[in-house]
Amino acid sequence: MDERKLAAAGAVLLMIGVGAGAFGAHGLKRFIQPDMLAVWQTAVLYQLVHGLGLLLTALLAAHYSTPLFKRAGAVMLAGVLIFSVSLYALVLSGAKWLGAITPLGGMAFIIAWAMVAVAAWRCSK
Repeated sequence: MDERKLAAAGAVLLMIGVGAGAFGAHGLKRFIQPDMLAVWQTAVLYQLVHGLGLLLTALLAAHYSTPLFKRAGAVMLAGVLIFSVSLYALVLSGAKWLGAITPLGGMAFIIAWAMVAVAAWRCSK
């Protein structure tokens, strides 16, 4: 994934994250239990943080020539799609089995940040 696509994906995740946060605070609040609202808020938080992470990896990939930043961004995007989307679907559908796939997204986040660390360590000025 190139730098422009990473940056665009990060911006879209941030845009959707703000909307999802507002929807949770104003729309869902009346219809779901507080514990499920907390699950929704966790999905929003991780989506927003990793949307910023995608913007960061796009900047790093543009500045340094190592392709590992681009790969880290792709893994980070996959993490959001697995982690946050599975939690949104869990809250909206009540299908508890969706919680079983959420940790895969969390692992993708950990792997992506490790990739960013390795890429940054290896970069020369």
